[in-house]
Amino acid sequence: MANLESNRLEYKREADKGDKLEKAVVAFLNYNGGGEILIGVDDDGSVVGVANSDAEQRKITDRLGNNIRPKILGLFDVVAEEMDGKNIIRIVVSSGMQKPYYIRKKGMTEDGCFIRVGASAQPMTEAMIERQLQHRQANSLATTPVSRQKLTFEQLHIYYNELGLTLNDQFEENLDLRTGDSSYNLLAYLLADSNGASIKVAKYAGTDKIDLIENEEYGYRCLITSIYRVLDKLAVENKTFAKITPRNRLERKLINPVALREAFINAVVHNDYNLGWPVVEFFSDRVTITSTGGLVEGLSQEDFFAGRSMLRNRELMRVFKDVELVEGLGSGMRRILEAYDRSVFEITPSFIVVTFPYASDFERNEGDGTVNGTVNGTVNGTVNGTVKNDLSETQKSILLLINANKGITIDKMVAEIAVSRRTILRNIKILTEKNIIKREGSDKTGQWVTLN
Repeated sequence: MANLESNRLEYKREADKGDKLEKAVVAFLNYNGGGEILIGVDDDGSVVGVANSDAEQRKITDRLGNNIRPKILGLFDVVAEEMDGKNIIRIVVSSGMQKPYYIRKKGMTEDGCFIRVGASAQPMTEAMIERQLQHRQANSLATTPVSRQKLTFEQLHIYYNELGLTLNDQFEENLDLRTGDSSYNLLAYLLADSNGASIKVAKYAGTDKIDLIENEEYGYRCLITSIYRVLDKLAVENKTFAKITPRNRLERKLINPVALREAFINAVVHNDYNLGWPVVEFFSDRVTITSTGGLVEGLSQEDFFAGRSMLRNRELMRVFKDVELVEGLGSGMRRILEAYDRSVFEITPSFIVVTFPYASDFERNEGDGTVNGTVNGTVNGTVNGTVKNDLSETQKSILLLINANKGITIDKMVAEIAVSRRTILRNIKILTEKNIIKREGSDKTGQWVTLN
C-alpha cells in the first residue's frame, strides 16, 4: 500500500491510451517543484502492478518526448521498480524553466496547459498562461534542472586525460555542471556516462523520406562519445569517386569533409536542447543536418554568416574547446563558406538546416586530390616499400601526409583523411609506439619525423 495522492504524487492504474498521462506530466512541469507519477498503483494506493514494465517504460519515454512541448529532455525520468512484490513504473518530473508546457496536439491553450492544484491537474486559465510566458526565464544548459541526479563522468575524464588535462575535485563547479542549488543540470546530463539523449541519423533510398533504409540513434552516453560515433558515420557515408588522368589518379569526396564536419559540430554546439536534438539525414542526392532553435535572439543572418557568435550553449562550447572538438568562435562557419555558398543554409525561427548536395561531376578544386590523388599514387610504393604491411589504411594515409608535409597539423589530417580527430590521435599514438614517427618541437612550430 502506497501513501495517499498529494500535490507532488499521483497514481495511475495504467498508462491509458488517451492523454491523461500527458496531462499529469504537464501539470507537474508547470508546478513549482515538479512531482512523481506511479504507474501500476490504484487511486486508493493499492499496488496492482504492471505486466511488462520494461516495454511499458520505453513506450512512456517515447510518448512523453513526442507529445509534450517545449521538449522536456532531461526534465523527466522513467524508472521500473518493485513495490509490494509487484513491478511498477515511477515517473519523476522536474519543474521546467520553459513554462508553460502543454500537450502538443492541443497547443498552448486552456485545453493543453495544466498545473497541479492539490492532488489533481487543473486547466490553466488564459491569464495564467500569459503570466508564465512573461516570466519564462532565459534558459541555459547550466540553469536547466534535470530529474536524474545519479550521474557519473568517467568518459569525460578520459577525454580530458587523453589531451594531458586533469579534471580535479572541483571540475563539476568549474565546468558549470550544477545549478544554483547544487543539483546536476542539463549540461551534466548531456556529458554523463549514461543518459536518455541521442542524435538521430537516418538514411533514405531516394530523394524523399518515403523509403527509409537506416534509422540509427547515437547516444545514451556522454555527448562527446556520441559526436565521435556520428563523425565516423559521416566519414563512412562520404564516399569517394575517382578520375584517372595521364599523370595520376584523382579522387574526391561526395561532400567537402571539412565543411561536413564543421556543420555537424556547429549543429550540436548551437542546438537548443530544450526543444529537440540534432538530426542527420542522408538522401540519394544530398545530406541534411538539422539543429533546433533557430538563430539566437539578437543575432542577424548577416552576423551568423560572418561568423559572429552569440552562444546559446556557452558552457558546452567551453567543454568542446577543452577536448579540441572546436577551435574558436566562428571558425566553423568560415570553413563551411570556403567550400559552399550561403544557399546551403535554411534558417527558420525554429530550425537551422544545412543541406550539402553530393558532387556529381569531377571538378578538382584547389587542394582536392592531395591525399587521395598524388599521394595515393605512391601508397603501394613508398609506404609499403618502407613500412611493414600491417598498418591500417588510416595509418598509411597519416604517413603519406607527413611525408608530403612535415609540419602538417592534426586538423589538416582530419580534413584530408575525413575521419574524426580522436581517430587521428589514436593512430598517431600507435605509429609513435611502433617507432615509425615522432614529433619534434611544439605543437605549433614543430614537425613530424619518420623513423622507418
